[in-house]
Amino acid sequence: MMILEFTTGNFLSFRDKKTLSMEATKIKEFPNNVVDTGKYKLLRSAVIYGANSSGKSNLIKALHFMLETIKNSSKLNSTDELKVTPFVLNKDTAQKPSYFELLFVIKDVRYRYGFELDTKKIYSEWLYVLPQENKSNKDLMLFARENQNVIISDGFKEGKGLAEKTRENGLFLSVCDQFNGEISKNIIKDLNLISLLSGIDHAKNSIMTSIFMERFETVTKDFFKSMQLGFTDIIRAPKEIEKALTTHNVYNKKGEVVGDYQFKIGESESAGTNKLFDLAGYILFGLIIGEPVVIDELDAKLHPILTRKIIELFHSPETNKLNAQLIFATHDTNLLGCNCFRRDQIWFTEKDATESTDLYSLVEFKEPDGTKVRNDRSFEKDYISGRYGAIPFIGDFSNLFSHGQGEEA
Repeated sequence: MMILEFTTGNFLSFRDKKTLSMEATKIKEFPNNVVDTGKYKLLRSAVIYGANSSGKSNLIKALHFMLETIKNSSKLNSTDELKVTPFVLNKDTAQKPSYFELLFVIKDVRYRYGFELDTKKIYSEWLYVLPQENKSNKDLMLFARENQNVIISDGFKEGKGLAEKTRENGLFLSVCDQFNGEISKNIIKDLNLISLLSGIDHAKNSIMTSIFMERFETVTKDFFKSMQLGFTDIIRAPKEIEKALTTHNVYNKKGEVVGDYQFKIGESESAGTNKLFDLAGYILFGLIIGEPVVIDELDAKLHPILTRKIIELFHSPETNKLNAQLIFATHDTNLLGCNCFRRDQIWFTEKDATESTDLYSLVEFKEPDGTKVRNDRSFEKDYISGRYGAIPFIGDFSNLFSHGQGEEA
């Protein structure tokens, strides 16, 4: 599965609808970063920059909320609330439903699925399809819902008779999946394979790496070997140890290897090594099955060279044969100077005067004279200098400690 677009609105800091697009524009740089499916040209990765509290994480939270809502809809009771938070800094939007829509491709078929909801109910829900053989670019409706009224097309016969079985706070797509509808089942299966990870709160993900090592030990070993983390080997730990063991050389006074010593991942290795272990299972899983991997704060605790290595794994057709996508938020400006991103892969979040988040890509950005950013610009230097916005505005600290000076401490 590959993502074309994700749109959210009236959710957390997103007052207005904003769209992250993974569809490549007509610029020519870095052709390996683009997957040509015949009908679509899609990006292998997207990086999101912005100041603290600008909305980077909220964009990922929006996608996470949408996927979790789909995943858990069938588990809810009729009285359960939908844990959605609208844009509360506007009296109008605070009372309106939040918006989520995802465009994606499964086996050359494009789907557009979305819904609007508040804490009490689903206000609208829709699913459209554009088959590969369709020469036009017009979606065909499979179903469209307004409150409890659902219009179902002949192309979605699996939904017939299920509208009355759909709770006010439940998704119609999930009901169709429960009744073993083929289209809905395949869509939900693929959506559940998208990995959403935190680069800060990552310890809970280590179980995936342990499972992956058990089934794909050689691939996992090769991954860590390529990262050059200072140990000579990594092995599956005994069952009583949750993670893994790393092997380090032991030397004599002459610097000769005289033995080895094993450390436990999570205890004796660096914070960066521990984080890389925790994320590795999902990163490798995404690459092997060709599913999107979404990471907030990818760079935290990692050296920029390690972060770049992960990005290169997704950009390379040799290591990413099934076209997995990497979407991540970061503060690491070094990556803007690594000569590895197209302008349409670089995105920014910035809040306006009403604390609403804007989202825009570098390829869309206009210079003061109305021209677009050239590909020979120093993106890192320009970003740090504030040329593209999306940076923190720091106040004057000169008088920070002036009050009370001369008084007794």
